[in-house]
Amino acid sequence: MIRRPPRSTQSRSSAASDVYKRQADEPAKAVDLAGSYKVDGVHSSNVFRIKHLDTAYFYGRFNDCDGEFTLDPADPDKCRFDIRLKVVSVDTANSGRDDHLRSEEYFDAEKHPYITFKSKSVKKAGDTALEVSGDLTLRGVTKPLTATVELTGSGKGFRGEFRAGWETTFTIKRSDFGMTAGQGALSDEVRITISVEGIKS
Repeated sequence: MIRRPPRSTQSRSSAASDVYKRQADEPAKAVDLAGSYKVDGVHSSNVFRIKHLDTAYFYGRFNDCDGEFTLDPADPDKCRFDIRLKVVSVDTANSGRDDHLRSEEYFDAEKHPYITFKSKSVKKAGDTALEVSGDLTLRGVTKPLTATVELTGSGKGFRGEFRAGWETTFTIKRSDFGMTAGQGALSDEVRITISVEGIKS
């Protein structure tokens, strides 16, 4: 009697990897893309850039974000974006500076724990771009914001779930939101990049 050698763990791992690659490489149809998504905070990034002493830029991020968004390539008017950044999760790779930014001089995290954006209208701005207008709220102050959102990709995840991603970059003046501390040492203009991956509901 001839016994076959057991299938190696490496072979099983390779097969699983091939399945994942095939799923990830499958092109997403418009009908697949349309729908509601929950933000996957683990695979999303929220980065800001500000200038110090008019000399060099330094970068920070918010590590905790959540929210929902809706996509519909056939009807952009049905698209929605509702994003929240948790202020206490601010991270500039310096704990002392992070604590200062959480204080009432800057973000005032205790009184205003979230930075939020809620869309009010969406228009097509290109093959993979949307012009999104809505309300940005920071430190309890709400201002209108219009930004271009680039649809960066979509496909199936390892467990078969459908995912879609998008990114936007825009610039605000922090003084518009009552954040005036550090003027002269820190620029008024802050560039913000939001890159989001969501899981279809």
